[in-house]
Amino acid sequence: MDTPLTPSHAYTHTFTVEASDIDQLGHANNVAYVRWVQDVAAAHWHHLYPPTAELPPQVWVVQEHRVRYLRSAYAGDELRLSTWVADVKGASSKRLTRIERVADGQLLCAAETQWVLLDGASGRPVRVPGEVAERLLGTSALH
Repeated sequence: MDTPLTPSHAYTHTFTVEASDIDQLGHANNVAYVRWVQDVAAAHWHHLYPPTAELPPQVWVVQEHRVRYLRSAYAGDELRLSTWVADVKGASSKRLTRIERVADGQLLCAAETQWVLLDGASGRPVRVPGEVAERLLGTSALH
């Protein structure tokens, strides 16, 4: 799994690691990283398409997570999550996420997630519409 640099069109969110994210080893639990990856993806989607936007009843679901843990995060650390969609094919998209500590810029974690768009009523995969793909890829003038 490559760890590309953050592109200019990436969605970025900054937050502080909570005590509840810490495991028995004194650092952020691996499950917390996966939750952060999912949370920033959802925040990016809602940034592009606020909940009031008129969209067909569809839902994104995770097909696969690939996570590379590089360094530990600790309670009180301020982290920057950057996420972007690198590819859209049919009903799926590949999203990349970088988690960095703000204080020193260290890359703590890199993730690649394969998402699939499902029809909300049938639960079946549905092709990502062209205009949605453009916005996700940062190639639309609307983002």
